[in-house]
Amino acid sequence: MAILPLIIAPDVRLKTKSEPVAVIDDSIRALALDLFDTMYHERGIGLAAVQVGELKRVLVADVNWRDDDDTPGKQYILINPEILEDSGDDHVYKEGCLSFPDQFADVVRPSTVRVKYLNIKGESIEETFEGILATCIQHEIDHLNGIVFVDHISSVKRDMITRKLIKMKKAGMFEPHVHGPNCSHDHDHGHDDHDHEHVHGENCNH
Repeated sequence: MAILPLIIAPDVRLKTKSEPVAVIDDSIRALALDLFDTMYHERGIGLAAVQVGELKRVLVADVNWRDDDDTPGKQYILINPEILEDSGDDHVYKEGCLSFPDQFADVVRPSTVRVKYLNIKGESIEETFEGILATCIQHEIDHLNGIVFVDHISSVKRDMITRKLIKMKKAGMFEPHVHGPNCSHDHDHGHDDHDHEHVHGENCNH
């Protein structure tokens, strides 16, 4: 298990469609574990493989984990996910994204979706997701299709967020940290060194 460096927008990889997973082998299982480690470390509730540079249709989610004592909630691993149907309603949620640090915007999505996917055992599953989990799953499936949450907002707001991130990148605010034997981070979940509290709610990072 490892904490992987995140791709920060703007980056062409985030606009690239990920490839289906042909075989669920040890490399895919290891990737899923790394995604969870990275997600927990960064205080997120969902993460797609493309966000760590792997163009594979794999995502993880855990919207109920507790960061006060690092207790995982219900973990989801979705491989080759496909939305079969949605509720057709308009649900507004203030979304963020680990690839868009500290940027948030109201996004409209259906409140319920039915998704077909493979689990880590290679079993085909059809499952209905509701509420914040539905929002999270849709957000992460978007990533696998080369779509980011700011694509759902006005061009004015999108350009404003992009300019902020470009400026922050130029200032060197997102220099990658290499995790290794000399790293000071706790690798239990890899995020005990953070001194800020993550609140699961409308300002939650996906």
